[in-house]
Amino acid sequence: MRAIKKRRLGRTNLFVTELGLGAMDTPTSKESHETIDTAEDVGINFIDTAREYSGSEFLLGQHLRNNPKSKLIITSKTFSHTLNGSQHDIDRSLSTLGLSEIPLYQLHDISTFDSWSQVNDEENGAITGLKIAKYRGLINYLGVSCHNPDLLTEIIQSNIFDTIMVEYSAFYPSTAAIIEMAARHDIGVIVMRPLGGSGRMSAIRNAIEEGYEGLLTPANLLRYVLTNPNVSVAIPGARYPSRIKENFSTAISYQAMSKSECKAIEIEAANLY
Repeated sequence: MRAIKKRRLGRTNLFVTELGLGAMDTPTSKESHETIDTAEDVGINFIDTAREYSGSEFLLGQHLRNNPKSKLIITSKTFSHTLNGSQHDIDRSLSTLGLSEIPLYQLHDISTFDSWSQVNDEENGAITGLKIAKYRGLINYLGVSCHNPDLLTEIIQSNIFDTIMVEYSAFYPSTAAIIEMAARHDIGVIVMRPLGGSGRMSAIRNAIEEGYEGLLTPANLLRYVLTNPNVSVAIPGARYPSRIKENFSTAISYQAMSKSECKAIEIEAANLY
C-alpha cells in the first residue's frame, strides 16, 4: 500500500502525515473505533482532539491502550484561559489518553484580543500553565488555534507557539498569507476544516448525488489545501471509516493544483457559499 507523504511540523521537527484526522465528531458514530483503526491502518499518524470534545479523548485512549505499539501523534487542547485550569486539563488529558506525555498541547480558539490577554497573563494565564507542564515533561510542544487573522499575526510574532491551527480551504483562502508568515517563523501549520466544514460538505455531497459535476468535490477540496507547501497537516473530520478511506485515496494520488486551478475552485466555492 502506498504511504501518505509526511511533512515537517515546523520547529517541532515532528514529521506528520500531510493528511491527519480531526476527531471531534468521531465518537458520535457507532463505527468510531473502526474509524480510528482505519486511520492508523492507512498510515495516518496525526490525530487532533480536545478535552471538551465529548468522548474523543476517551475513544483515543481506548485505542492507544488496545494498541500499545501505536505510533499515533495525539494532540489535545484546553479551553481554559488560566494557569490552574490549563494544568488541570493537561493532567486529565494524560489520564484519559493513558499517556505519560503529550507531543503537542494547544490552547483552543484564542480568537479575541481579550482572550489573548487572559492567556498571556504572566501570573495566571494558560500560557504559563503550558510552560510549566512542558518543564515538568508532560507536554513537548505548545500550540494554539485561532480564527482571527489580525490576532494570528500577533500570535506568530510573539514566538511563543510551535504550531498554529487555522481555518483554510477554497471557501476560506484568506489565511494563505498567515500560513506563509508562520512558515517563515518555522511554526507548524495545522489546517482545520480543509473541506469547508460539515455543512458545506453535506450540501456538496447532496449536489453530487443530484448530478453536480463541478469542481467542488471532497477530493478537489483536499487537493487544494495539500497544494499549499506551507501547510504541515490537514485534519478533516471523519465519523466513518469510508471517509478515512476516501481522503486517503486522495492523499496518495493527488497532483498539486496550478494557480489557475486554485483560483477556479475558489470562485466556485464563493458562489456556493
